[in-house]
Amino acid sequence: MKTLSQLQPGEVANGYVLLVERSRGSTREGKPYFTCRFRDAERTASVMVWADSVWFESCEKEWREGEFYKIEAVYGEHERYGPQLDLRALRPVNEEDYQRGFQPSAFLPSRRHDPAALFSELVGLVEGQIADEPLRRLVLALLNRHREAFVQRPASLRRFYPFPGGLVEHTLSVAKNCVFLAEKYREQFPELNPPLNKDLIIAGAALHDLGRVLEIDDDLFAPQQTIPGRFFGHLFLGRDMVRDMASEFGDVHPELLLMLEHIIVTHLTLPEWGSPRLPLIPEVIVLHHADDLDAKMEMYVRCLTEDKADGPFTDREPGLNRQLFKGRTV
Repeated sequence: MKTLSQLQPGEVANGYVLLVERSRGSTREGKPYFTCRFRDAERTASVMVWADSVWFESCEKEWREGEFYKIEAVYGEHERYGPQLDLRALRPVNEEDYQRGFQPSAFLPSRRHDPAALFSELVGLVEGQIADEPLRRLVLALLNRHREAFVQRPASLRRFYPFPGGLVEHTLSVAKNCVFLAEKYREQFPELNPPLNKDLIIAGAALHDLGRVLEIDDDLFAPQQTIPGRFFGHLFLGRDMVRDMASEFGDVHPELLLMLEHIIVTHLTLPEWGSPRLPLIPEVIVLHHADDLDAKMEMYVRCLTEDKADGPFTDREPGLNRQLFKGRTV
């Protein structure tokens, strides 16, 4: 039995999948439809369920995100929309499937690194790079208070590092880049007075996505946004977490705290990316580009290394909205 990620276009899928998205929409004529996304550990494919489909009623009333199903479907690849499934049969996984060897753990993406080890490295970086003692203590307290969630959550639901442990891997990578960039630009622009604040940049790097621990729930297989996550997003949730912890300590320099909150709220920089305000201090720019670079690099590498398409180009990567060239030889 081939897994979803092993299929070539035209082959029939006859195995287990996880429903990770079931979103309702409507056509221009007002007819309802559902966009569903099923995955295994390495590939996600879409199923369109139209109003006149034999699957519409069961999709609407019975299908649930985060549940496993056994399916039979023809696999295909659309030039614009990527991997697709033409569904022929579907039923929920039952006890007999477990007896035959079905393992939910097989649906967890493989990890490059141990998240617990990455967290320890992040803590060590903060301890070694933030000189201001009250600020350092604040950052460490926030990380340690939310350690369990921090090492479990993805960095995002579907775009970059979308797997358990992705949040800590992304955060550590961004923080390492920020150490280099902060030192580089502090040295390059000595006329800036006061100089570029390295402590502030590293604190912002360590905490820029902290709000994800409240924005995303703890489901390992099909995480979703929480209600607070839908209401406020990780920027405001993270700012509030920092503000609340700082009020407990009471010793962080007020101007440092104000700028740290500004970094967290504005590090996305662009309104179309979700930034509610524009950045007004240079420390945000350092973090923003380190953050964006790391996210894009992970998306490119994952697309290029996991793609199964024939030919020199990958399937279209929805998060990047393009097909990547994988035919390079040098």
